[in-house]
Amino acid sequence: MSVTQTFRGAMSLRRPLARIGAAVSAMFLAACQPIGDSASGPSTGQMIDPSQPVPVALLVPAGSGSADLEWLARSLTNSAKMAAADAQGATIDLRIYPAGSEPAQAVAQANKAVDEGAKIILGPLFADSTNAVGNAMAPRGVNVLSFSNNPDIAGGNVFVLGNTFDNVANRLVRYGVKNGKKRILMVAEDDAAGQVGARAIQRAIEKNGATLAGTANHSVSTSGIDAIVPNVVSAANSGNVDAVFMTANQGAVLPYLLDKLNAAGVNSATTQMMGLTRWDQPTARLQLPGVQGGWFAIPDNARKAQFDQRYRAAYGEAPHDLGSLGYDGVAAISALVRAGKRNALTTAGLTQSSGFAGINGAFRLRRDGTNDRALAVGTVRNGQVVILDPAPKSFNGFGF
Repeated sequence: MSVTQTFRGAMSLRRPLARIGAAVSAMFLAACQPIGDSASGPSTGQMIDPSQPVPVALLVPAGSGSADLEWLARSLTNSAKMAAADAQGATIDLRIYPAGSEPAQAVAQANKAVDEGAKIILGPLFADSTNAVGNAMAPRGVNVLSFSNNPDIAGGNVFVLGNTFDNVANRLVRYGVKNGKKRILMVAEDDAAGQVGARAIQRAIEKNGATLAGTANHSVSTSGIDAIVPNVVSAANSGNVDAVFMTANQGAVLPYLLDKLNAAGVNSATTQMMGLTRWDQPTARLQLPGVQGGWFAIPDNARKAQFDQRYRAAYGEAPHDLGSLGYDGVAAISALVRAGKRNALTTAGLTQSSGFAGINGAFRLRRDGTNDRALAVGTVRNGQVVILDPAPKSFNGFGF
């Protein structure tokens, strides 16, 4: 996986913190249906006859040898099959291709799929594979809906389904500005993922009229975090900082950093803390003193439990965190086909301005290949998650 995708990892709290390799993102989307009209303008992608079966190629990371990726491949496959079965009024001819984890295999499978009649590619997972597949599919006029959340590969005929750092950062900064938290100190890891997150935070600050009050970069180690804590504490106590926004991508960074700051008297009771990652996962974090009162973005999970229950009943195991992306892609396509849209698989069809209603809330694909996600702002009080600002149900009138 590209280093600029979202990371999830487990780091030991031994000194120094263990370096973590790229792992699969815990962020996900869910099932969807259209809630608006098509956008206008230039378009890529294949036209279809919506009255006929629509061939959709699903590229999954099977054959990589990784147990986690094999589980994800099963989840994507099974979830996509669920969506195809649910597609009343549309017929999806779903075809599964093992794309592994290397770009060359993904390109070979994508070319095979299109040779066999596929009108759109759903997948692959990894950013580098997606980039290669997108380049291969461009001259063939085929759009690619990747499971990646890396905005750097989006654009042209490539769309990313994964929740992006920019989307999360924009939601939190916008909420912060509305609540008087305009001067933001940014704390970020100095590795590739941390700096991608840092750039997303900076863009969100500029977009929402906030002020970057300072930056503290640290290495992914206890000594690296220890080195920047005094500066963060000093800034927080200066009266010139309203909030501290931390990337905290790597698993053990968040609890260690928050513990150190809390011990120095800096927490959300004194200076608002906010984070680019989920602070409610794993659930053991909810009891940490430094987490209390912090802000983070979470999807609307009203229908997620129902989806998970259906999946377990059908397949005898829990779906992977990213498995529902398979459902999302197929369900979005089938909803557009069901509406009788010949341009369902084109840019115009896929990027309808009001987007799609999903299990984890409304989302839409943008013409630049990225996406908007309707997220809630949550916090932790007395070890319980509390929603401060619910996720909007649609994009009508919502400030994206």
